[in-house]
Amino acid sequence: MTVPAPAPSASSPAGWLTNQPYLLLSLTSLFWAGNIVLARHVGSHIPPITMTTIRWFGVFFILLPFAWPHLRRDRPALRAQLPLMLLLSLVGFAFNNAISYWAMQYTEALNALLIQSSGPLFVALWSLVLFGVRLTAAQAAGIVISLAGVLTIILRGDFAALAGIAFNKGDVMFASSLVSFGLYSALIPRRPKIHQLSFISFTTCCGALMLLPGAAWEFCNGTLLTLDALTLATLAYILVFPSTLAYLFFNRGVALIGPNRAAPFFHLVPVFGSAMAILLLGEKLRLFHLIGYALVLAGVVIASRQGSAAK
Repeated sequence: MTVPAPAPSASSPAGWLTNQPYLLLSLTSLFWAGNIVLARHVGSHIPPITMTTIRWFGVFFILLPFAWPHLRRDRPALRAQLPLMLLLSLVGFAFNNAISYWAMQYTEALNALLIQSSGPLFVALWSLVLFGVRLTAAQAAGIVISLAGVLTIILRGDFAALAGIAFNKGDVMFASSLVSFGLYSALIPRRPKIHQLSFISFTTCCGALMLLPGAAWEFCNGTLLTLDALTLATLAYILVFPSTLAYLFFNRGVALIGPNRAAPFFHLVPVFGSAMAILLLGEKLRLFHLIGYALVLAGVVIASRQGSAAK
């Protein structure tokens, strides 16, 4: 496994935070939940590929002043593993995000949350296929328990509702984004031994460049960005929280505990999403919410315990 880049002093708040993998991964899920809610809400304001391109160019330029010294120092390592870095840029930043934003124009929130719950399974599958890393019994049990909690919340305690769910092309698109991010998650521990800022700035820039032809295609077809207060506020949130901070936190969390132990934190995304609906949209807190939250928390705690499987 790749040795993580040096962290800030442990005596500082930033230094303390960088060594708290469970808090980092929980915050990542919170930020990504907000991203899904916003993507559904502003779909008619910002074309999906254009939004993803702006997202990653924005993150790159935000980080560049801080990342530049590290990029210069890490240039030999980046060049030595350029194919891997380009693959990570594609699956973790370009394809994954663009296709998920696009999918939200076609799928219902219930379907997207159900599919989101399969994220840990794709991480485990890629880890097994590529590197022979198997789930421990605790990790497998944790994924199953937390998945049961997610389904309890989404289905409002009525598991018979699963039979009435119909899937469409948006669901297939959203599932493909999770397959892509599962590959990214499995590959993260094999990334070059470079600084976090070098890694994020390089992959976001490459991901944005890969998306430019798609953004140009949207523009030429008349699918234009609506420049208003909602668009600007959405882009500001996306640039800071689910992009810059979430990816820094996620990569650090995976570096500290490995992809299989980090994967169950995907299940916190729909949990946070439902909590946002209660707080922001006026939905009522019901018993099935509490049962679901308890199951997800129990599953995450069980799965993230140190196991015996190879990392």
